[in-house]
Amino acid sequence: MKTHQFFLPLLFITGFPAADSINPNETKPKKAKLPQIKKKNNVLLLKKSNFDRALKETKYLLVEFYVSLSRPSQNLSEEFAEAARQLKKEAPRIQFGKIDVTHQHDLRKEFNIREFPTVNLVESSRGDPIDCKGVRQASASITWVKRRTGPSTVLINSTDQAEAIINADDLAAIGFFKAIHENSKGWFCATARDVLEMPFRMTASQDIHANYGIQKNTLVVFKKGKPVHNEVLEDDRQNKLDLMRLIETFTLDLITEYNLETSVKIFGVPVEKHILLFTPANSETFNVIYENYKSAAVEFRGKIMFVLVDTNETRNRGFEYFRIREVDIPAMRILNLTSDAKYKMPADEVTVKNLKEFCQSYLNAKAKLHVSSEEIPEDWDKMPVKVLAGKNFNRIVFNKIMTVFVMFSKCYCGPWSYDCRKLLPIWDKLGDQHENHKDIIIAKTDVRANNILSIGLERYPFFRLFPAGPDYHEVAYAREHTLEAFSEFLEEQSKTKAEAGEKDPSGGIKEDLSQKKTVITEKEQL
Repeated sequence: MKTHQFFLPLLFITGFPAADSINPNETKPKKAKLPQIKKKNNVLLLKKSNFDRALKETKYLLVEFYVSLSRPSQNLSEEFAEAARQLKKEAPRIQFGKIDVTHQHDLRKEFNIREFPTVNLVESSRGDPIDCKGVRQASASITWVKRRTGPSTVLINSTDQAEAIINADDLAAIGFFKAIHENSKGWFCATARDVLEMPFRMTASQDIHANYGIQKNTLVVFKKGKPVHNEVLEDDRQNKLDLMRLIETFTLDLITEYNLETSVKIFGVPVEKHILLFTPANSETFNVIYENYKSAAVEFRGKIMFVLVDTNETRNRGFEYFRIREVDIPAMRILNLTSDAKYKMPADEVTVKNLKEFCQSYLNAKAKLHVSSEEIPEDWDKMPVKVLAGKNFNRIVFNKIMTVFVMFSKCYCGPWSYDCRKLLPIWDKLGDQHENHKDIIIAKTDVRANNILSIGLERYPFFRLFPAGPDYHEVAYAREHTLEAFSEFLEEQSKTKAEAGEKDPSGGIKEDLSQKKTVITEKEQL
């Protein structure tokens, strides 16, 4: 009892706060309120204020950057929502979100979004996003994100498993390996991630090898349950892009007819070399020509894509781009998509032998470039802006006496070329301003009708300055497309002599052309 009396005063001294330290108005600190994330149709509605929270709460975030009034964005949003619905229970670690870039400028800038709609896969670590390029259907989106966030291929160990995958889908690919090493597994899985149209499996089972008669490391493509292609694989030298080119060609027919429905797929397959047969499908010789074309295509699958253009189909305007006349039909052209260079088959008759020789000569870099040119208009030099064709381009541009400023467009009179039509009045005013300058020419040319092969393929319209002088130079214009900017650029360039290989502080890149071939066109008419 005495002990209790001893501690009682101590309790009063130490157990209660001092009176002057008590604040009757003091409240406990509130926890920071998390930014709200709304959800619509299983898709998170994201903005700058809640984006970080969304990343922290999910492992993988598939984000659609869209413009609300854009029809392509609206179409993708429907497919995007369907993919989110299907994966909701199956893969909860994957979340779908969308960002309206018309309001979220900071996020648009952070992720460098230039096209709409764009879909990126962003991990919680906020590392480099992966562009889900070209994927627009819900089923393809699901396959893509599964292969990016999980295994892109599965190991099979029995013939029953092999038969099941081969017969379950229209297309299937199986990699047969004697032993599965990290190197072979790495590039094979990387290929599988990017080819969404078919399932991929790999095996080292001797029983499966024996069942399909496979002795070497081989990729086999199956179509409708039957093997259609065997590709022997070399682990150390296997090229993923070459393998993708080959595999993706099987998602199309051996001969693909060009139309509005197939055009997206034709240009989506990573085969840059296309051969095109222009012929009417109702002609008497069509069946013979088509069979010859098909026979030659087998040998070049994965190297050159074989395309048929029915010239009777009014919606096919490809023959206009290639400047093929009715008297030229049937006609053959090879087009390299990366350079826009065109090649014409030297032989007139469409036989298997001629086709094979033409394709092989192109692959061996021995085919002759086919270069077209419009006729020079009679009044080409009567207006302030001069009109250049392939036949007078060299003579005017590389004249050594006068500086020439050229607008390159895809058919400057074409109704579909909005950007070009918008700039024509400005370009005409620039011509008016410099009409009386004896040392400057303002000109324009249509690159669709005239192959100007010394000029690199760019977004159209684009502009190049060719300064006067003994050495050939070209200066790329990289400023705004306004009359004031064009005029200022010309004034600055007139004061400075272009120097080969030097970066131009006034907004262009100077390139020395003295050691490169000048424009290749038909024989010029002087």
